Amino acid sequence: MAAVNCLFFKLSPSPHLKPSRPSFSCSASQPSQNNIKVIINGAAKEIGRAAVVAVTKARGMELAGAVDNHFLGEDIGLLCDMEEPLEIPVVSDLTMVLGSISQGKEVGVVIDFTDPSTVYENVKQATAFGMKSVVYVPRIKPETVSALSALCDKATMGCLVAPTLSIGSILLQQAVIMASFHYNNVEIVESRPNATDLPSPEATQIANNISNLGQIYNREDSSTDVQARGQVIGEDGVRVHSMVLPGLPSSTQVYFSSPGDVYTIKHDIVDVRSLMPGLLLAIRKVVRLKNLVYGLEKFL
Repeated sequence: MAAVNCLFFKLSPSPHLKPSRPSFSCSASQPSQNNIKVIINGAAKEIGRAAVVAVTKARGMELAGAVDNHFLGEDIGLLCDMEEPLEIPVVSDLTMVLGSISQGKEVGVVIDFTDPSTVYENVKQATAFGMKSVVYVPRIKPETVSALSALCDKATMGCLVAPTLSIGSILLQQAVIMASFHYNNVEIVESRPNATDLPSPEATQIANNISNLGQIYNREDSSTDVQARGQVIGEDGVRVHSMVLPGLPSSTQVYFSSPGDVYTIKHDIVDVRSLMPGLLLAIRKVVRLKNLVYGLEKFL
């Protein structure tokens, strides 16, 4: 346990200042006022718990609230199997937590891990209290992003909508764009431990990134209707094959080829903790924004 250093200060009166009462300060229990206050909405989810641990350990950040509809009243630190309780209970009322932080006029960020159907109202509430938002809701709809963008522009408030928080995934996408100018054949193969939306948002984004670049892929069988050949995403012939294999990590592979040459780019996510460096980067960047930015790659 960290040591607690407590000091007793008696301030001398100044001709320019009103007399002050003596103050009692414990340095270990009072975080720096420059810390970013972070509220995690969806804190009881697997990714939310990982975020609690990451934010608690991060320099310059302070966990200020844990919001979820499950495990109400439980200490979020104990829920995350941390060594000591954080004395922050899980609550379901986002507005109450926002109000308690806004009174201190401190820099605050709300991390949204909730659901596409609630994310707009969540960001709207955060904006009303002067808080920035980081949204990681993979199935968020384009019209919701457009509505959020209009909201943030009107309020001059920053928001980062991240289709992925994985820095490795972003680097893969950048490598794919570079390779697409040099190959005429490309296939995307992905595996996921369970079936939600397939093709996944990551595979769809990769296909969209390399479409409309003046390149037509897989010309030899561009018109085939054989389902085993995968789903064509976009108008330029990019094919996606999605596998659901419990026990395997979430994996994305992109194959490029030309006669006598195969170029493979692969990225695996084996633990949700791999998303935390991207999340911490998003928190640090969003505090400087005054509008909505889509995609963490804008800051790499």
